[in-house]
Amino acid sequence: MKLISWNVNGLRACINKGFYDFLKKENPDIIGLQETKMQENQIDIDSCGYHLFWNSAIKKGYSGTLILTKEKPLSVHYGLDGGSHNDEGRTITLEFDDFYYVTLYSPNAKEGLLRIPYRMEFEDALRSYLNSLKKNKHVVLCGDLNVAHNEIDLVNPELHHHDAGFSDEERGKFSELLESGFIDTFRYFYPEKIQYSWWSYRTFARERNKGWRIDYFLVDKDFTPFIKDSIIYDQVMGSDHCPIGLII
Repeated sequence: MKLISWNVNGLRACINKGFYDFLKKENPDIIGLQETKMQENQIDIDSCGYHLFWNSAIKKGYSGTLILTKEKPLSVHYGLDGGSHNDEGRTITLEFDDFYYVTLYSPNAKEGLLRIPYRMEFEDALRSYLNSLKKNKHVVLCGDLNVAHNEIDLVNPELHHHDAGFSDEERGKFSELLESGFIDTFRYFYPEKIQYSWWSYRTFARERNKGWRIDYFLVDKDFTPFIKDSIIYDQVMGSDHCPIGLII
């Protein structure tokens, strides 16, 4: 089974840059998209035979998530516990027979860490939610988590110690999530590999491969025997992020 995640940084723009070609070539069973930046009624999307589940932000042109799945889920949930933290459309959970598939677009802490208090609140709510899910069945979390966990996960870490996405606060919350019973699947398979999933549009960062790894597939530890590979499709264009994948 192939699962994919991609921050498309504007779905309409990504469609014009080859999204459907990638979808048809890789033919994933489930693909979670982040930062769709649109409402469902703003586009007549080709479903390509998938079931579509949208979660758009109240603010138009901002944030938003979407999941395309071949198999119809048992249930769908938007937001975190009780539907909280859902005004920005950052989370969708699909329930299947053997696991929950959660796609996530974590809030950016912003320049100067202006939004770090909200980010910390969101992280605590997210961890609580995921741990409540894994009491029932396995959990697969994917998406743009907006944090490079360790120095190996970004270029020039010494220059970014207090920047959004590499602050002690954000890295600490990521560690807390892993310690609560989850694994970073890419690091599970490739503990020393340097490979990135996001590059700034500025200064030709992608051409020079000056990037960050901030997109992840996490699974609960008990699901580890079922994962076969974790992939970063860093040659795929269409966004400032590249897609990532998990084979189970």
